Amino acid sequence: MSDLLPLVHNETLKIWKKKRFYVILLILLVLVPIFTYAQMTLSRSDDERGGDWRNQLVQQIADYENALASDRIPEEWKQYQRVMVQQLSYYLEHDVNPNAPGAVTFTRGFLTNAATLFIPLLVLAIASDLVSGERAGGTIKQLLTRPVRRWKILFSKVAALVLYISLTIVATVLVCYAISGLFFGYGGWTMPVFTGFAVTGSSVDTSHVHDVPQWLYLAMQAGLIWFAALTVGLLALMVSVLVRGTAASLVTMMAAIITGTILVNMASSWSGAKYLFAVNLELGGYLDGTPPPIEGMSLVFSLAVLAVWSAAALVVAFGVFTKQDIMN
Repeated sequence: MSDLLPLVHNETLKIWKKKRFYVILLILLVLVPIFTYAQMTLSRSDDERGGDWRNQLVQQIADYENALASDRIPEEWKQYQRVMVQQLSYYLEHDVNPNAPGAVTFTRGFLTNAATLFIPLLVLAIASDLVSGERAGGTIKQLLTRPVRRWKILFSKVAALVLYISLTIVATVLVCYAISGLFFGYGGWTMPVFTGFAVTGSSVDTSHVHDVPQWLYLAMQAGLIWFAALTVGLLALMVSVLVRGTAASLVTMMAAIITGTILVNMASSWSGAKYLFAVNLELGGYLDGTPPPIEGMSLVFSLAVLAVWSAAALVVAFGVFTKQDIMN
C-alpha cells in the first residue's frame, strides 16, 4: 500500500495542472457577485414595499392562499403552496425571520439553488475526463505499463476526485460568504433556523421541528451537497472509463443531470423516477421541509439511492478498468 500515496499525489497534480479548479474558482468569482447584486436589489425592493419582515411574511402567505383558490394551478403546485403556508406561519408564530439578510443566509440560499444543477456541473468539469482524457491524449498506455496494479491506479484517481469535490464545496461556501458579506455583513452565524419539518401529502408535521444555529444548518447542508456531488463525480468517473472521448463523457453526464432536473418538475406521478440518481440530488430540501418531488421519498431513501448508484459506479469502473483492454 506504500505506493498508493505517490499515485494519489500524481493524480492530484494532474488535475491541478489542467487548471480545471482555477476555472471553477473563476466561475464562482464571476457569478456570485451577480447573484449577490440580484439578492441585494430584491431586498431593497422588499424594504421599499413592506419594511417589516413580518408584513412581508403575511403578504407571502396571502399570495399563496390566493393561488390555492385558483382552478388554473396544477395540484402539484398547490401541494407546495400549502406546505409553504404552514411553514411561513410557523416562522411567523415563533417570531423568526427566515430571510434575515446576512452572508450566511445568502450562502445557505445559494447552496439550496445550486445543489441540483450548478454544483454537479462544476464537478463534471473535473471528473468527466479522468480516464477518457488520458486515453484521448495517449498517456493511458504509459500509465498502465507501470509495474502497479490497475486497481491502485484507479483508486488514486478516485481519491484525487474526492479531494477536489471537497475543495469545490468548500470554495463555493467561502466565495459566497466572502463576497456577499461585503453587502450584507458577515453576521448571522447563530441565527436560529427551523428544521425537522415532515411533509406528508399536503400537510406538515411540526412535532419534531426544532431550531438550530445557522452555522450548524449550513454545515449539514454542505455535507449533504457533498454527498450528492460525490455520487455525480463517481458516475462521471464510470462514464469516463466506459467511453473513449472526453466530449462524449461530459455530454452523457450533462444529459443525465438535466434530465433529472426536468423529471423533478414534470414526473411527480411516475413513482419509478424516484430511483434515478438525478432526482435525489436535492438532499438539502429535506432539512427545510420542501416537499419531495415524488411521494414516498425521504432523506434516508435518497441517501440510500445515491449510495447504491455510487457503489454501482465504482463496481463497474473498477471492473472495466482492471479487466478489459482500454488502451486501444
